[in-house]
Amino acid sequence: MKRTPFTDKHIALGAKMVDFAGYNMPVSYAGINDEHAAVRRNAGVFDVSHMGEFILKGDSALDLIQRVTSNDASKLKAGQAQYSCLPNHEAGIVDDLLVYCIEENKVYMLVVNASNIEKDWNWIQQFNTENVEMHNISDKTGLLAVQGPNATRILQTLTEIDLLNMKYYTFAKGKFAGVENVLVSATGYTGAGGVEIYFEDKGDDAIKIWDAIFAAGAEAGIRPIGLGARDTLRLEMGYCLYGNDIDDNTSPLEAGLGWITKFTKEFTASDKLKAQKEAGVKRKLVGFELTDKGIPRHGYEIKDQDGTTIGHVTSGTQSPSLGKAIGLGYVNTEFASIDTPVFIKVRDKLLQARVAKLPFS
Repeated sequence: MKRTPFTDKHIALGAKMVDFAGYNMPVSYAGINDEHAAVRRNAGVFDVSHMGEFILKGDSALDLIQRVTSNDASKLKAGQAQYSCLPNHEAGIVDDLLVYCIEENKVYMLVVNASNIEKDWNWIQQFNTENVEMHNISDKTGLLAVQGPNATRILQTLTEIDLLNMKYYTFAKGKFAGVENVLVSATGYTGAGGVEIYFEDKGDDAIKIWDAIFAAGAEAGIRPIGLGARDTLRLEMGYCLYGNDIDDNTSPLEAGLGWITKFTKEFTASDKLKAQKEAGVKRKLVGFELTDKGIPRHGYEIKDQDGTTIGHVTSGTQSPSLGKAIGLGYVNTEFASIDTPVFIKVRDKLLQARVAKLPFS
């Protein structure tokens, strides 16, 4: 298994380690529920150094990004980021990603999912007819997500970048914890606020940043957080997880990602997606909560009151914050309205549920 700069830290802290996308990653330290609560109420640190980062440079860099992504990256000014996806030829999703505008029209960073690094690189490269300079910097880039309502207050002592007033989906580069050229971004996948910190993994810089964060947050009770809580936190917000809720066979319109699908430009399968929008999708990704006791899991069938299969669960858990079972799943469009009663097949039982508004509350 691959290691991140912090693998030894996780093991020393007693983390339960698992293989995730080929990396030896911490799934939990003190327990998912405790870690989940720490992020919602205070602040926690996730090692997400397994994520992939590509740099695209050159006069045609923006043109390439516009061609392969669904969102409109021409709207980005330097210091702004954008959530987007890479559609495939059949209007499915190759991956979801972040696009960072480092220098307008010239230099961009794409942040992709760990399990899709090679797939995404090859996908984008096939459209690179204008010889845009592409660099895969995934293996030499460290990434920590410091999330929670107190995250920026704790971190502000470590940098002159104005973290407290940084707008959502913007970023800045500067010195952080004494390390030069660190990119700090007001992004994250928890819905709890905070930042993500990108840095070159060289020498002792990564460990210096980790130690400084925990020293600065010691009094406030900052905690290391595993991937288990990252999953429950994103699910409460209704955020999609690639491989579960979105994949090569789901369209962004079916997944409720119409807001990142802009028809003001042409991109891969834009004609198919436009036709899909005009005709209306036959299925939709919805949130649901169980009213019966039980926990929904990926792959469980969703049924109507007559027992007819109308869809399937893509993600499910017992929500640590809300104290109830929640999930995401695709259902036939006629069952997608809020409060529509549905049933989740758990083993041989049909458990009652209802379609819920996202984020869950």
